[in-house]
Amino acid sequence: MQVKSLTAFLAFLGLNCAKASPFSKRGYNATTCKKTSVAILGAGTAGITAAQGLTNNSVTDFLIVEYNGDIGGRVAHTTFGAPNQSYTVELGANWVSDPQLNNLDRTLSFCATGASNYSSLETFNQDGANDFTDLINEFETDYSTLEQDAGYILTENLQDRSTRSGLSLARWKPGKNPEAQASEWWGWDFEYAYPPELSSQEFGIVNYNTTFYQYSDANNYVFDSRGFNAFIKGTAATFLKPNDPRLLLNTIVTNISYSDTGVTVYNQDGSCIDADYAICTFSLGVLQNDVVTFDPEFPSWKQMGIETFQMGTYTKVFLQFPPDQVFWNKSTQFFLYADPVERGYYPIFQSLDGPGFLEGSGINFVTVVDQQSYRVESQDDETTKAQVMAVLRDMFGAENVPDPIAFMYPRWSLEPWAFGSYSNWPPGTTLEMHQNLRANLGRLFFAGEATSTEYYGFLHGAFFEGQAVAEEIADCIKKRTNCSSEINYQELHGTTPLSEYDAANGWDVSSFLTYGFYG
Repeated sequence: MQVKSLTAFLAFLGLNCAKASPFSKRGYNATTCKKTSVAILGAGTAGITAAQGLTNNSVTDFLIVEYNGDIGGRVAHTTFGAPNQSYTVELGANWVSDPQLNNLDRTLSFCATGASNYSSLETFNQDGANDFTDLINEFETDYSTLEQDAGYILTENLQDRSTRSGLSLARWKPGKNPEAQASEWWGWDFEYAYPPELSSQEFGIVNYNTTFYQYSDANNYVFDSRGFNAFIKGTAATFLKPNDPRLLLNTIVTNISYSDTGVTVYNQDGSCIDADYAICTFSLGVLQNDVVTFDPEFPSWKQMGIETFQMGTYTKVFLQFPPDQVFWNKSTQFFLYADPVERGYYPIFQSLDGPGFLEGSGINFVTVVDQQSYRVESQDDETTKAQVMAVLRDMFGAENVPDPIAFMYPRWSLEPWAFGSYSNWPPGTTLEMHQNLRANLGRLFFAGEATSTEYYGFLHGAFFEGQAVAEEIADCIKKRTNCSSEINYQELHGTTPLSEYDAANGWDVSSFLTYGFYG
C-alpha cells in the first residue's frame, strides 16, 4: 500500500517539544497580514478536502498554504526510466482499495490501475528459489486467531497488547527462522511499516478491517500517467480557479500563534496570515520534529498525544532493466526474499512489467520499511543499488541479472515537510490518547490521516478527516453550533470503554465493531 523511531512520551517526562516562538514576531507587521476566515495549512488530501467541504458549506473565504510548488502532499509521483523509456511511478501513496472507494473520487476515474494479486507470489532465499508458502499459510491461519482475539479485547474493554504478543498467543512464533520472518513481514510490516512488536493488536486489526471489509478487499495499484494525485487536483478544480489567489504555493510556515479568538500564521518569506480559524494538516512527522513552533506551547495532553503515535517510513526503490533482458517471471507480481541475517532486508520485489501494468517497461521495485528505510534513505544511491543487486543475483543467479539502466528512490524520512510516510498506532494506546492527538486547541484544528481513528495510515483517512473538520468549522462560522472545544483527556486510562467514548465523541459503535472485527 500505501505507502510508520519515536521520541515517545517526551511531554510526559517534562520535555515539551512545541517551543515558543523564538523571534517574538519581530519583523512582522500585524496590519499587513492577509486576513481570512480559515487558513488551511497544507494542500495534501486533508487540506484539499477541507477546502472543498468549506466551499460546499458556502464558506469561500479561506487561504490554502502549501510548502511545495504543487498540491497533493504525500500523494506524489515522478517520471522514471531511461531516456525514451520513462514512465510515471508513485513515490508515496500508491494503492486504492477500490477505484471508486465509496465514491471518494467524484471528479475523475482512474483508468490505469491494476489489481494486486497477492497470491501471485514466488519465494526465495540466499540460495535462490525456495518455496516457503506453507509458512505464509501458517501465518495467515494464526492471524485469523489474532483478529478474533482483538475483537474480544475491544468489546470486553481489556488492555491492548502488542501484535507480537497477540501473534505469540495465537501460536505464531517465527523465532530466528528467516523464511518465517519474511512470511511475517509480508503479512504485517508490509501494511503498517512497523514490526509487530511496535504495533497495536487491537487497532491494527481495526484499521485493516475497516478499510478492506467496509469498502473492498481489492487493492488496486495506481500507475496512471497523470499520477495518483490527479484525483486531488480534480477535486481542487471544482472550487479553485486557475491561478486562484487563495492557493499559496511555495509558502513555508514557521510559527503559529493560536487562541480562542483566532490564529496567526507566520511564514518563512516574512508574510503572515490572520485567520478566524486554522486547520493544521501537517503530518505527524512534522509535528514530532519541531519544524514549526507554536505559541503558546502545546499543553501536556496534546504533546503527549503527538509524541505517542508513530510516523513510519515506507520506501520504494525503483529499478529499470533492459526490457529485452527481464529475468523474472512476468506472470508473477511479487517476489518475497528471506534474508539469512537481517529481517526485512530488501524483502519484497514487485514487477510492473507484467500483464495489466506497465508491460514492456522493465521496471521492478523493492520495498523496505522502518529501520531498513532509515538505513537506505541515509545512504547514497550507489550503496543501495549495490545491495539490491546483490540480493537479486542471489535470488535469480548472478549470470541472469544485468545492470539496471535506471535507479531511483525517495527519501521520505528526510523530507522536512513530511518526515515519513504514514502513521501507525503503537500498542497499549487508547482511544483517549488518540482523541488528544486529534482535538483542537482554541481555534486551531487538526486533520490528516493520523487523526483518523478507523483509517489512520490510509489516504481515505485524510480524505474523511478533511471533510469532517470543514463541517465542524463551517458550523462554527454559521453559528449552527456552540463551537465548544472537542473533548480531550487530562487523565488517561488503560482502556477506553466504547460506550463512554461513543457518548463523548458521537461514534457509531455498532458500525465500528461490525467493520472493525466482524466484517
